[in-house]
Amino acid sequence: MSRRLLILLCVLAGMIALGWIALRRSDLVSHRAGSNGVIVEKQEEDFASRTFDPANPPADMPPMSPGEAAVCDSNFTSGVNVSSDMQDSDSTHEIVTITQIRVTLGLKITIWLPAGAAQHVIEHEDGHRQIAEFYYREAGNIVQRIAAGYIGKQETVSATDMTGQADAWLQQMGKEISDEYNRELNPDPAQQRYDLITDYSRNGMAAADAVEQVLKDVAGAPGTNPGN
Repeated sequence: MSRRLLILLCVLAGMIALGWIALRRSDLVSHRAGSNGVIVEKQEEDFASRTFDPANPPADMPPMSPGEAAVCDSNFTSGVNVSSDMQDSDSTHEIVTITQIRVTLGLKITIWLPAGAAQHVIEHEDGHRQIAEFYYREAGNIVQRIAAGYIGKQETVSATDMTGQADAWLQQMGKEISDEYNRELNPDPAQQRYDLITDYSRNGMAAADAVEQVLKDVAGAPGTNPGN
């Protein structure tokens, strides 16, 4: 007997400290449907910008690291829906087979700038934005490749606890996909390199030149970061 089981896993792919200044865009979604059973829905970036008084920062503002004049919370998110078929194996077991994976990707950022921020600080934060967008452009390709490796995977579960065991396994598969996506996307080395070569915008290096240098020397292409 064949059954279908669907499990939803929503995972925040880590909070990444980025500098970000941008306008809020519409919540459009681009769809990438693969012929291999993987469907990727990629949302437009969601931006918010707030100002603060450096002498009296609000309680909900994240702490700044030494050397920072501004701070930004950035979340690359991934929601994973894993669909499966279930077939009787014998009188006491069933086989769960992953048949479709739907992934929804997002990028949500809140930037905090000091009131009256200097132009070089704004430009520096915009450089962080450009680096993050570079990585996000490749996010769909990365997760499509990762998820494709899970299509057709099987697990044998006990017929006496079919739902519980299948749910646990499918949740684990979804978590593995999200964890691998987060690991491969990882813009942290590029963002840290950018702060290093600009001395947090204080050494006079043009932000545009620094972004170009970082993407050439460190970033390369997401999914092939040093240390992956």
